[in-house]
Amino acid sequence: MNASNTKNLEDNGAPRGAALIADYVRRLPGKPGVYRMIGADAKILYVGKAKNLKARVSSYAKSGGHSNRIMRMIAETAAMEFVVTGTETEALLLEANLIKQLKPRYNVILRDDKSFPFILVTQDHEAPQILKHRGARKRKGAYFGPFASAGAVNQTLNTLQKAFLLRSCSDSVYDARTRPCLLHQIKRCSAPCVGLIAKETYGELVGEAKAFLSGDNTAIQRTLSGQMERAAHDLDFERAASLRDRIRALSYVQGTQDINTAGLAEADVFALHLVSGQACVQVFFYRAGQNWGNHAYFPRHDKDISPADILDAFIAQFYDGREPPALILVSDQPPQADLLMEALSLRAERKVLIHKPLRGEKRDIVNAAVMNAREALSRRMAESASQLKALRQLVEALGLEVPPERIEVYDNSHIQGANAVGAMIVAGPEGFIKNQYRKFNMKTEKFAPGDDYAMMREMLTRRFSRMMKEDGAERPDLVIIDGGKGHLSVALEALSDLGIDPEAEGIAVIGVSKARRENEAGEKRIDRTMGTAEDQIVMPGRAPFLLPPRDPGLFFLQRLRDESHRFAIGAHRAKRKKALSANPLDDIPGIGAKRKRALLNHFGSAKEIARAKPQDLEAVDGVSAALAQRIYDFFHGG
Repeated sequence: MNASNTKNLEDNGAPRGAALIADYVRRLPGKPGVYRMIGADAKILYVGKAKNLKARVSSYAKSGGHSNRIMRMIAETAAMEFVVTGTETEALLLEANLIKQLKPRYNVILRDDKSFPFILVTQDHEAPQILKHRGARKRKGAYFGPFASAGAVNQTLNTLQKAFLLRSCSDSVYDARTRPCLLHQIKRCSAPCVGLIAKETYGELVGEAKAFLSGDNTAIQRTLSGQMERAAHDLDFERAASLRDRIRALSYVQGTQDINTAGLAEADVFALHLVSGQACVQVFFYRAGQNWGNHAYFPRHDKDISPADILDAFIAQFYDGREPPALILVSDQPPQADLLMEALSLRAERKVLIHKPLRGEKRDIVNAAVMNAREALSRRMAESASQLKALRQLVEALGLEVPPERIEVYDNSHIQGANAVGAMIVAGPEGFIKNQYRKFNMKTEKFAPGDDYAMMREMLTRRFSRMMKEDGAERPDLVIIDGGKGHLSVALEALSDLGIDPEAEGIAVIGVSKARRENEAGEKRIDRTMGTAEDQIVMPGRAPFLLPPRDPGLFFLQRLRDESHRFAIGAHRAKRKKALSANPLDDIPGIGAKRKRALLNHFGSAKEIARAKPQDLEAVDGVSAALAQRIYDFFHGG
């Protein structure tokens, strides 16, 4: 139901709240399914699942027995939608999927829902590669993980290179090598690219690496120790030293895995700590008997929800799109544990157990995770209190009536106009909202290279024109432009051209630029306490001003500015790197990776391919006369 239809229902005196729900109940079947409660503004208020839709929804039509949260939700309901499923398990999976997509106000919401990295040992090449992998598992190979962070993967990969000497270069780099690379010189690769190791021997290293990542640590180290002793006995001290270094690397990997336990071959640990209506869920990952890291989550939920109910909703959403392990340990038993186990077992195509340990080693691990959750929540609450204080100081300095709920900061990055990228970061009272960040690839043909004003105008025009077109689009309360009077003037003009009056819309627009204080002699100076030129605030209708050097509001503003710089520069570097690695052959239809490799191996470079005649191009395997002519025409304007 769209917003206009909902508004018409209100205007026509249509029932709302419990009366509306009771009207739906008369037509509902007694079957499993998912229901959505919708507010007057057409936004989804709540997504729920039921074993019996008629019985579950009818409970909302009753007058008593509801918490304050449920009573508010019922009162705001202006419409409902339903999906009938075959089983309650299907309803649970659909519910988790819809909650992640729609993010309803009254549901427990999993935030910071990024994918976790894995280590991949490929199986689609004669010399398998070891690398970090994130996302869908489309490439053929053995996947090990998940790891809690990219840093944990990089550290482990770095050490595994020393232990097993597997290559990490891409296939294209591997095929183009004519001599060993630097990694071989520092003893982190066995250089299979130039034949310095036999294929069979390299395959043995790959097998050892897989065995180690699968948990067979003791056998691998015993084998290497035996080889080292034999090498030393044969007076082959160079090989013995190499084997010694590999054993040390394996010991380091094992030593960095905190709280290891032989009793957890494959498990995820969920521990929750709840205080003052705020919750932290710590997730620990155990694979191959080792702790592969942990991650803290701070789900959004209502204050009167119990810890068990929070974990119930959290686990269902957490494994939507992720493969669950065989064992899930929890600090609080979810009320729907049996249903969750059935749903996760169905997804994993094997048995999945959810268990709250009461004694022994597993209980100690859960307790350690609870302690980490408590500490993480304490740090977050302290940071939030400090941030709220800084935000209040900034609001007072800017003369705003209320603290902003959504702050958008705009910046751009380029090198003399090349690879220009605009960036928007978003922050709120609780910190940065990274899933709302946006980057804008600048259409530089519209303006002169390096024209910052034109880039700012285009970025704001694209952002706010989209906001006006989309129903329910997020609207900022405070817009911060990286720049001075000129940038602010351009920003206000761009909004005016779109018919937006910031003051009427309740949007404060400011610019932040560098300025230098003057001393008593009128000389410009740099504030040594800050180590740099100071941040000057520019606002419509006010003279530019500076905040005191140690003002919390200034620190908050600097954090926003620094984050916008980081994001803009990162986007620019990624675009520049992509442009540097681009090959003109990529733009020719019919040239895939295999033919591109064959052409480059035959001619040596794209420049030589461009110089070649059609008959020379035909000499390359896989290049027909028609394709040779197409390549020739591409480079010669045909």
